[in-house]
Amino acid sequence: MTRIRTALIAVAVTLLAGLVALGDVAPAEAHGDHGRRPQLRPVIFVHGGAGSGAQFQTQALRLTSNGYPASLIAVHEYDSTFGTNTMAEVQAGLDHLIDDMRARTGADKVDLLGHSLGTAVSQGYLRSSPERAAKVAHYVNIDGATGADLPGGVPTLAVWGEGNQARTIVGATNVYFPDQSHVQVATGPQTFAEFFKYFTGRAPRTTQVRPQLGRIKLSGEANLFPSNQGADLATLQIWEVNGRTGRRRGSQPKATFDIGPDGAWGPFRASSHKDYEFALVSPDGSTHHFYGQRFRRSDHLIRLLTSNPGTGLDLLREKSDRHTTFTIVRYKEWWGDQGAGSDVLAIDGANVLNAATAPRTKRVNAVFAFDIGSDGVTDLSKPHPGLFALPFLTGVDVFVRAAEPPDATVHLTMTARTAGGRSATVNVPNWQSSRNHITVQFRDFD
Repeated sequence: MTRIRTALIAVAVTLLAGLVALGDVAPAEAHGDHGRRPQLRPVIFVHGGAGSGAQFQTQALRLTSNGYPASLIAVHEYDSTFGTNTMAEVQAGLDHLIDDMRARTGADKVDLLGHSLGTAVSQGYLRSSPERAAKVAHYVNIDGATGADLPGGVPTLAVWGEGNQARTIVGATNVYFPDQSHVQVATGPQTFAEFFKYFTGRAPRTTQVRPQLGRIKLSGEANLFPSNQGADLATLQIWEVNGRTGRRRGSQPKATFDIGPDGAWGPFRASSHKDYEFALVSPDGSTHHFYGQRFRRSDHLIRLLTSNPGTGLDLLREKSDRHTTFTIVRYKEWWGDQGAGSDVLAIDGANVLNAATAPRTKRVNAVFAFDIGSDGVTDLSKPHPGLFALPFLTGVDVFVRAAEPPDATVHLTMTARTAGGRSATVNVPNWQSSRNHITVQFRDFD
């Protein structure tokens, strides 16, 4: 327990320190290029604390739905706990990515977005030198650091969610969405419409993720959470599954990829009409199974976030041959205390969101569900204290019987607070948690 408690404190302190740093961005002299050009420039996103490129996945799909080539969209990922990198190293990496995107595309400048802690990274980068600021045509500051002037003099759009509606960047175009939560404001269609027009000078044709029927391409990274280092030496198997049961179709995966230090995998030629399981097999043979709703279109920002066995959040997950364990993710906060305005997340019919496990103020993006105490009893009256203490996470006590091989289907159903009563269900096998873990990701745009 001492080892677990020490790890929890370290993660919490570093993440919260990063969030505190948001308001501490020094002003700098302005740089004079305020012109706007109509061509499509590369778009680069910088995530926040405990984040990854996954927070820009939906916005990237909206961009490609509006004619942006996927080759113009990139994310800058780093260890937001700053356990494996310094802020200077993170900003140097951003500099390298910007130069690479400019060289590959022939663009004079890039369009840059930062969210939460990513605004401290981005503002620090823009203010660090006129040469760096000159590489950026437009900057979008999403629900993060304020500013006494334009960062590096770069034309800036500042988007703010719920909370203090007096936050501002002086000289920027400041837009407020007081009914949207911290991550929701980064992934939502209203913010997309604002930054698309700011980048291009015109409104988007659509703020929806348009279906791309038939063959699509999928790619991304398998990374350790929250450091965003690659899950080196793991093997990724992609299986086609029966969407009604989650069971695999056929005796062999459709594709296999060896994961290296950068975590990259793909591309995989898939179908928008089929369901898939992404099975990340660790060197010790244990498997992290990833499931989700069907892919609407080609997607190059899929993030399979995991832990090495016996490290990080895996230390908090109680395991046994008797029960199944889950992580359920949506990059739009789960609300459990808003009455009729709450979300519903049901595991085999039991709604795990309530005022204790997912209050709005907790900003829950990921729900860990397992049999706390391995006692075969479900108790949703309180959250798991260790997980609840970490930013954007909660833990709930749910017993789901497991078997080897799996002999039953577990039904995970989401009814989003803005979905008008419509539900989405992902069905998965009841894998034993002693050697398996399940992550289910729901769309943030349903």
